[in-house]
Amino acid sequence: MAHCGHSEPSAKLQAPDSVLPDRSTTRPVLFEIFGEIWTVQSRLGQGVSASVYRVSSGRAATAAVKEFQADSQGGDYGFHKERSVLEDIQGHKNIVTLYGVFTNHNCMGVSTYCLLLELLDVSVSDLLLYTPQQGHSMWLVQHCARDILEALSFLHREGYVHADLKPRNILWSADDECFKLIDFGLSFKQGNQDVKYIQTDGYRAPEAELQNSLAQAGVEGELGCTAAVDLWSLGVVLLEMFSGVKLKDTVCLKELKENSTAVVDHIFSNNSLLCPAIPVYHLRDLIKSMLLHDPKQRCTADTALLSPFFSIPFAPHVEDLVLLPSPVLRLLNLIDDSHLHNDEEYDDILEDMKEECQKYGSVVSLLIPKENPGKGQVFVEYANSSDSKEAQRLLTGRTFDGKFVVATFYPLSAYKRGYLYQTVQ
Repeated sequence: MAHCGHSEPSAKLQAPDSVLPDRSTTRPVLFEIFGEIWTVQSRLGQGVSASVYRVSSGRAATAAVKEFQADSQGGDYGFHKERSVLEDIQGHKNIVTLYGVFTNHNCMGVSTYCLLLELLDVSVSDLLLYTPQQGHSMWLVQHCARDILEALSFLHREGYVHADLKPRNILWSADDECFKLIDFGLSFKQGNQDVKYIQTDGYRAPEAELQNSLAQAGVEGELGCTAAVDLWSLGVVLLEMFSGVKLKDTVCLKELKENSTAVVDHIFSNNSLLCPAIPVYHLRDLIKSMLLHDPKQRCTADTALLSPFFSIPFAPHVEDLVLLPSPVLRLLNLIDDSHLHNDEEYDDILEDMKEECQKYGSVVSLLIPKENPGKGQVFVEYANSSDSKEAQRLLTGRTFDGKFVVATFYPLSAYKRGYLYQTVQ
């Protein structure tokens, strides 16, 4: 499985390893979902109208429950709105999966509406925290850009505008190895905007800024916003991923809406020294096409996917493989060359490693290449990403034959193909 999330008036989902502190003294201990008891493991996020929890069932399955408040904070409307949108757009690999809806009856006699959702992992917001003042790799930026553009292309073809695209609403799926779009609480059908205030400060398109101001003044705008607002938001997200800087915290944000081309050029001139020139130019031009002031001139998701930026192959950095969970664990700094050329020692190490790794979960396969690429590295495929995450947490820093273990994740798709690429340091 994987994990869900938030819009500002809604709730925020984060990775289990970055659980938010409770803002209230009570929270549900369990949910009865479709006749089965699910235990609440942690609160993943809390917003004005909903809270999100990580839950597990007796079958060891995990999921997320988004529980809407049973008060005057708009919980009922938020539930019906998000449910209707999610039910209408299900089936795309880059959009969070809705498993079902249910009503929770607590011990105080209060009933609340809930969504049972796919549990996802780390958000782009979390990723930005891990790289202060330093941009992410081109591999990671390209991966995120392609995945979210695919989601937007589908969403826009279905006639919907997401209307709250931001780093917190883009999450990584460890088992599907892709980024997914979450939180559709502000979404609307294009041409039928029923939400007055859309998008989050810092990721709000100029036309949405204008419409929000008119709505606040009690003036009805002539036209609603279009799908172009989502492209603006994604452009800002990609600019932040490339630069490692939250634009909301800088003077760039106001300038971005006045002269986006100059701001993008300035950021790229300061952050492109270590990157290959041609891919950087392609990414710069792609972001520029998303940040045009006139929404009619802005690129669409479909045209953005045709950018030459997506035709360039990149390898992940080591940091990427530490941050993005997968079912495959890669262990470094363990095996000497001498062990690889002695068949008896090699077989003993295989057995020892398998025995050790099985302590943390179900091991599907284990590989120790004798030649490059991947020579001397230990690749452990677990049955699911939960097991590999637990193994990574417990093995990192351990010693094996006097050596400190370094544990990163590794893309399952590459491992299955036998593609053991050399990661960029």
